[in-house]
Amino acid sequence: MIHVENLTKYFDGLCAVDRINLDIQKGEILGLLGPNGAGKTTTLRMLTGYFMPTSGTIRIKDHSIAENVVEIKKLIGYLPESAPLYHNMLVYDYLDYIAKVRGFEKDEKNARIRFLADICGLNGIMHNTINELSRGLKQRVGIAHAMMSDPEILILDEPTSGLDPNQIIEIRDIIRQVGKEKTVILSTHILSEVEAVCDRVVIINKGKIIVDDSTDNLKQSVGKEHVIHMSLLHADLPSVKAQLDAIDGIVGIEQVNDERDGVLNIRLIGKSDTDLRKDVYQTIKQTNWVMVEFYQKTKTLEAIFRELTKEN
Repeated sequence: MIHVENLTKYFDGLCAVDRINLDIQKGEILGLLGPNGAGKTTTLRMLTGYFMPTSGTIRIKDHSIAENVVEIKKLIGYLPESAPLYHNMLVYDYLDYIAKVRGFEKDEKNARIRFLADICGLNGIMHNTINELSRGLKQRVGIAHAMMSDPEILILDEPTSGLDPNQIIEIRDIIRQVGKEKTVILSTHILSEVEAVCDRVVIINKGKIIVDDSTDNLKQSVGKEHVIHMSLLHADLPSVKAQLDAIDGIVGIEQVNDERDGVLNIRLIGKSDTDLRKDVYQTIKQTNWVMVEFYQKTKTLEAIFRELTKEN
């Protein structure tokens, strides 16, 4: 459906997107994840034809962005981070106007507006002025606008930014429902967003793709790494390392912070499907150290994201 090769974008010498390669299949819900300034919005704007690449190619179906940008725009519905709405219009009048711009005849236009009102949950606010709506409802109107021409591809830039928890869940439900029939690309810097709705995650940082995998594979890969936090009294780091290094599956032993009141805080990192807590406890029990605290934490996708996108 979408093929991106060596896509690059410069702004006055600043490289915003750096030679990314990406293939998106029909029917996928893809999450483009990254910190602010990573290049997510610039990438989406190139996919929609709003920006032309400095170099590289974009092909959507049989069309090249350099040669057939108008045909490509016909395939895409796009919702920017701030929905471009006419705030002084009623919701119905606004959707009616968009339908006319898209060339719908009267009967077809009314049927399409009814369909979008149902799927986006707009029936109760069709005669409200857009300016009166909450940000979440405005986002719903924006999604209806993006879907008016029944595009094959829906691109959403930070669709839940600034929404409250209930509004976020409602927008996610809409995305999941739409994703049953369309290719959806959404950008976000919230990893739970990707977990909730996406089939695949692409993490971008400083204009480069650093992860491209299915959400299931990513969860499985990070789930295999376990972190054990432990606080010991009357212990020192060299002695702890000497005792615990022999345990199969431990790949890292780190002091978390400075000792206080004689308590040594340790983080053990294990890459094993086996629970290491029993072996660690049995080893500690054979010493004269006092275990003050001991718990295991499975490494989360949020932790992986932080590690991949941190400055150093």
